[in-house]
Order: sequence, then C-alpha cells, then structure tokens
Amino acid sequence: MSAASTGGPSSSGSDLPPPPASDGTSIPIRQILSWGLWDWGSAAFNAVIVTFVFSVYLTDEVGAELPGSISANTWLGWALGLAGFVIAVLAPVTGQRADAGGRRRASLGVWTSLTVAAMVGLFFVENDYHFLWLGLLLMGLGSIFFEFAEVSYNAMLRQISTPPTIGRVSAFGWAMGYVGGIVLLLICYFGFISPDVGLFGVTFEDAGLSIRVVALVAAAWFALFAIPVLLTVPEIPPGPKADRVGFFASYRVLFRDLGALYRRDRHTVFFLGASALFRDGLAAVFTFGAVLAVTVYGISSDDVILFGIAANVVSAIGALVAGVFDDRLGPKRVIVASLTGMIATAVVLLFVSGPGMFWIFGLILCLFVGPAQSASRTFLARLAPAGHEGQLFGLYATTGRAVSFLAPALFGLFSLIGGDRLGIVGIILVLLAGLLALLPVRPPAPPAAHVPA
Repeated sequence: MSAASTGGPSSSGSDLPPPPASDGTSIPIRQILSWGLWDWGSAAFNAVIVTFVFSVYLTDEVGAELPGSISANTWLGWALGLAGFVIAVLAPVTGQRADAGGRRRASLGVWTSLTVAAMVGLFFVENDYHFLWLGLLLMGLGSIFFEFAEVSYNAMLRQISTPPTIGRVSAFGWAMGYVGGIVLLLICYFGFISPDVGLFGVTFEDAGLSIRVVALVAAAWFALFAIPVLLTVPEIPPGPKADRVGFFASYRVLFRDLGALYRRDRHTVFFLGASALFRDGLAAVFTFGAVLAVTVYGISSDDVILFGIAANVVSAIGALVAGVFDDRLGPKRVIVASLTGMIATAVVLLFVSGPGMFWIFGLILCLFVGPAQSASRTFLARLAPAGHEGQLFGLYATTGRAVSFLAPALFGLFSLIGGDRLGIVGIILVLLAGLLALLPVRPPAPPAAHVPA
C-alpha cells in the first residue's frame, strides 16, 4: 500500500489512540506506528521504481533504441503481466502457509528483503538497450516479491487493530504510503534527477548513473523503514497442525473456503470478483501512467516526478473527501461514481495530446483513484460477518492477485496493435469490466443497520 497502489484519507497520530485488544488490554501505539512505517517505506518500490522513475528510465532511455517492432513499453507490460500471473498462482500458498506455520512476520521480512535486493540490482541497468532484459527481469521479480510481502503486511492489520479501530488504523497506513512517496520523490528529484550534477557528483550522462543511484536510495529507504515492524509487531502463533497443508492442498483449502462463502453470501463472492478486476485497473493507472506521460504526451522525464507528487496529493484529497460521501451514501455509490469518472477521463486521454492536457486530465483521473480504493476496503469491511473478517480480507487479497496480470497484459497487447497510446484501451476495458461486474452486487447495509457484536 503505497503511493502507487493505495489511497486513503490522512490521519494524524492524535487520531490513533491505542485500540483495546480483545482481552481488554491496549495495543501499543508503537506497533501501529511501526506498521505504518512499512507502508511509508514501501513507496520506494511502488512510487519510485514501478511508477514514476525507474520504469520511465527503462522504457524511455534504456529501451529507446531497442531494435525490432516491439517497443520497450510493450515488453514492460508483458514482463509485469507475467509477474502478475506468477503472483496469482503462488500468492494463496505463500500467505496461507505463513499463517498456518506462525511465520507471518518472518515471511514479511524475507519477501521485503528480496524486494530490496531486486531494487539494488537495478543499479546495474545501464543506459543501453542491451541492459533492458536485466531491468525487466528485476522489475518482474521485484513485483512478485513485493506482492508476497504485502500479503503478510495486510494480514498484520488485524494484529494491530480491533474492529472499532481498524478503519482509522488502515487509513493511517494509506496516508503513510502517500506521504512517504511524496517525500522520497522530492528527495530523488531535487537530489539526483533535476540537477545536472546530483548529490555525490552523479550525472545522468554516466550511463544513467543518477537514476541508477536513485534505485539504491530507494532500496535503502525501504530497508530502513521496514525494520520497525519486524521488531515491534509480535509473530503470530502457529495454527493447528491440521491446517498446515502442502502446496497443492493449499488450493483445495482455498476453493473449499470460497465454496462455503458462496453458499453463505454469494454477493460477497461477487464483490471479491468485481473488486479484483477494477483494482487491477487502478494499479495499472499508476504503473503505466508515468510511462505514457513521457512517451505519448511529451512530459520530460524530470517533470514526471513533479506530476507524481501532484498525483499523490490529489489522490489523497479525493479519498479524504469521498470518505464523507461513503458514510452518507454507501461505498458502492462511491466506487461506481469513481470508476465511471475514471473511464470517462481515460477516454478523453485517448484523444488529447500535449503535456498540458495530460496534466489536466491525468490529475482528474488520479482524483478518482483514492476514493475507489478506500471505498472498496470499506465495502468489504461492512460485508464481513462477525468472526470471519480475517478470512474475508485474506480472500480479498488472493482474488486481487488472481487477475493482477490482466491489465498489464492487455496494455501490452493494445500497445503492440496500435502503439503506446492505444495501451490505454486495455486499462479502460479492465475498469469497465470491474464496473459492470459490480453493478448487480448488493451493497452492504448502512452502518446504522449493523448490530454491535
């Protein structure tokens, strides 16, 4: 959950009183802060590597003179699509086995470390198309490792919150991701990218050294802010031995749980499927937005960082304002309105040109991203039956990974057919599919209709 993949209203430390645990004790505030710092640090991968800096460097500089008819943008889309497929196949197993074996914190540490290692490896991707394949490989591996880490990270939410406080704690995480992304992007822009000679004397002319050093800074940032959660949030106890199943048996457990959920409340299953689609579209907006800004709309590689900062601010504001409407009108209406606005704005972007038009309509697009993300989580929280919240949010994460290859793959396909601009159509189709799948889903009861547990 970071600037590239999350959104939510900001929250200050004063809004986060230590929530009472089920046994009447209080959860230490340091655990909540430490958990949020991982989100702050994770912006290094999502905002800097995947969205606004290194992906642009990879497609606009490293792959600029790539021979053949297939563009670097298309190869990036396919690489991330393949990574998404791997995530879809393995994520249910990694999350389930970590929880059953009492290794949630250990799993978070391992996958975070591997993500950081992939980011460090990007330092060796020089400004030459011969290094494009190394960059694509490391981007793909980093995406896989990061998604696995996020499965364990999201599962920790229930450890450092209670039902009455889970919304505020979760919003604190969203806000930390946004602010962390903004701070790090500013450091990267003014410290390394904008100056002709950046900090430590690095320059872009030296085989893209300034951008490669940014990858090292981002890796160090993520590693540093990931440490507190590994030291303060306790490991979960292992589950019963009967729940510790093998690789293939994990899928039987998954399908069994989905079947039981469908028999109990099929609209919840329908929402899981619909949200998996439109969340993939939301992620694609951040993944390919900066790339399109440079290759299609003519924004300079330096200025795209400023756009990224503005996009984070706008998304956070959108989520904050939408929270009011969420409480008054319900999350479904917020999601439907947000997806409709995004689709309409993306259609406009298909036909306009130039940096000015991208700034206007790109930021309008980002205005709807935060509300769609935050209302989606609220929707599921209100659907969750008492005692089954953890299972439901686990399925939420799993179904999201199950189609995480779709938008990148369609972006790559349409880019191959009609150029990079047409890749927008692939994102539109995924958002539209998610919207149409959501329309028949019964919305959750308003908060007043819930009976306190």
